[in-house]
Amino acid sequence: MGGVAALARELGHDVEGSDQNVYPPMSTQLESLGIALASGYTAQNISAGIDEVVVGNALSRGNHAVEHVLDAGLRYTSGAQWLSEHVLRGRETLAVAGTHGKTTTTSLLAFLLDAAGRDPGFLVGGVPENFGVSARVGSGAEFVVEADEYDTAFFDKRSKFVHYRPTVAVLNNLEYDHADIFPDLAAIQRQFHHLVRIVPGRGRLIVNGEDAALAEVLAMGCWTPVERFGIDGDFDWSARLLQADGSRFSVAHRGVELGIVEWPLVGRHNVMNALAALAAAAAVGCDAKALLPHFARFASAKRRLEVVGTARGVTVYDDFAHHPTAIRTTLDGLRAKVGAARVIAALEPRSNSMRLGAHADALAPSLDPADATVFLHRPNLPWDAAKVVAAVRGAASTVPDVDAMIATLAADARDGDHVVFMSNGGFEDAPRRFLAALRGVSLAE
Repeated sequence: MGGVAALARELGHDVEGSDQNVYPPMSTQLESLGIALASGYTAQNISAGIDEVVVGNALSRGNHAVEHVLDAGLRYTSGAQWLSEHVLRGRETLAVAGTHGKTTTTSLLAFLLDAAGRDPGFLVGGVPENFGVSARVGSGAEFVVEADEYDTAFFDKRSKFVHYRPTVAVLNNLEYDHADIFPDLAAIQRQFHHLVRIVPGRGRLIVNGEDAALAEVLAMGCWTPVERFGIDGDFDWSARLLQADGSRFSVAHRGVELGIVEWPLVGRHNVMNALAALAAAAAVGCDAKALLPHFARFASAKRRLEVVGTARGVTVYDDFAHHPTAIRTTLDGLRAKVGAARVIAALEPRSNSMRLGAHADALAPSLDPADATVFLHRPNLPWDAAKVVAAVRGAASTVPDVDAMIATLAADARDGDHVVFMSNGGFEDAPRRFLAALRGVSLAE
């Protein structure tokens, strides 16, 4: 929604907005664009004379702002619908879908198209470091969008990505998630099938060839050419790891090696993201081989294993991972990079699926690469974390709030440690507060 606001501002609209919690990096970006921010959903935060209200999918009936919009008869739409009507019409849309890796892959695809001189527009669910903004209109033919399967709005229960009508769709992977709206994996597969149904025959589907759930989606029906990607296998686009941490790998297209990628990202999952983005760029006519050297300049998005800083020999990371698979792959990548150094995970179970306990059984195994875990067990968490903590391979403990988490980590941290904060929310700025505690200063200083 922050990206939608940025696009509206770039197109010349006066924009204001509100959220329940406003925090960086998005709040900083919006303020720099001159977009007025308000905290909380109230009628008072919607100015009189507003032309249109764009409603995010987190808002439901009973929300004070929603009730005001309906009672006042204001014109309203969803973020996905607004994007479709005001930005995507007439563009070649490249949509990146999947349970994991959407933000990184979308950022990388936009970066590669930009490196090829295409000046793409983009909308990313984060802030790509190479661009410094989460969205831009762009002057080129292509628009790259992070395509979420979550529902669109309280008045439109279709997945957001069906609004985008992409020419090229990346299907990165598919697992069960969003337990608050999907009863099982089959329900999500049905939504992905709806996306597949609207990609034109002249377009392309870029599909993770290692993912059985996606193979089942394609088996429901497919009318578009498919290119599959994977590692060490017979795929249209394949990679061979030359460094165990994924920082160096070779790329081949239909068995012909194109060259070697050396870049700052780590993890097998990011190699898969790289293949997906490269294949999608090639699908719209870019020279894949010529793009390989540009990977070295890619800086990913904020909060994707982002190094916040180092103090007392302790390296502190901020990461968005919140699904067990994403947690595991992120920690695996870091482990491959740092070797035997101690890795500590500081985890907040904040996503709807996490809070509902949908991933509780898979959570402990996902933390295996870490030597220790500090688990934020807020009083309002509706399930008992004790079972998870007991099953964690390394040392594990729970804390009731962020202050206790920072105190626990600061008391235990030692030279050479790598501490990763993982949450899909603001986490009360815990990574930076912890870094300040290590330095013996307050965050304000």
